[in-house]
Amino acid sequence: MSFQGRFSRTAACLVALAGLLAAGLARAQTPSPLNEWQYSAGVVLKERFDPDPPKWEKLIGFGGEMLPRFEGASNYYFEPGPTIDIRYRNIAFFSTGEGLGVNLLHSKDYRVGTALVYDMGRSEGTYYRLRGRNDLSAAPALKVFGEYVLFPVIVRADVRYNVGGVGGWIGDAGMYLPIAGNDHFFVFAGGSVTLADQNYMSHAFGVDEVEAAHTHLPTYTPGGGLKSAGVGTNATYIFGKHWFLDGVAAAARLTGPAGSSPVVNDRWQIAFSLSLAYDFR
Repeated sequence: MSFQGRFSRTAACLVALAGLLAAGLARAQTPSPLNEWQYSAGVVLKERFDPDPPKWEKLIGFGGEMLPRFEGASNYYFEPGPTIDIRYRNIAFFSTGEGLGVNLLHSKDYRVGTALVYDMGRSEGTYYRLRGRNDLSAAPALKVFGEYVLFPVIVRADVRYNVGGVGGWIGDAGMYLPIAGNDHFFVFAGGSVTLADQNYMSHAFGVDEVEAAHTHLPTYTPGGGLKSAGVGTNATYIFGKHWFLDGVAAAARLTGPAGSSPVVNDRWQIAFSLSLAYDFR
């Protein structure tokens, strides 16, 4: 059987789930090292292989993720959390990764939409590396996104505006593709770059005079531009009729104004996660 034939046999289950692990867990900082495409890997392929989906699709899971303490940290922590992915046909969705949104345009080859997402910000807490730096409050963000299929490659871009919190504009451009698959196992892999404006960069990576006095770091005022570049992979294992085990890994390197910031302890940022999910269809 051809690769595309094998893919079509499992796509109806996988495309709604492939990004589910990343979807629920990358919410503790601003933002996760995960590629933006990993939050919804494969969803745009759904209409190509499942043109008449059920009215409602509901997937619930739970897992945990290993994340850096903050952008540029060299220390990591583990965070457990739920994953939720509810979709009404190919029109509306509520996902712990994609947010609350709607596909304004969609076909078997593309998807364009908008969503309300939530950034959990950054808190000094008890972690000594953040002492003296300003907290970034949790805040909503507005996202516009688009995906296009040049099978087997999927091209994706998005832009987000943070309403409060870290503030500013941030956007991603990337591509990914299925690299292996059969009736019980499937893998996506790809990469992306992230850009941000000066407002975002100054809050996330800058050091003002007050912070410099509290941390003994030099003052630093970054400009906008390229923030990071990264690669990632999503793997899903299907067992039984409704159960899925997902694993996600990603690595991103802070670059440009972000990578040059004195608050960055390690330019390389990584994330790992594992989740178990149930499909209620």
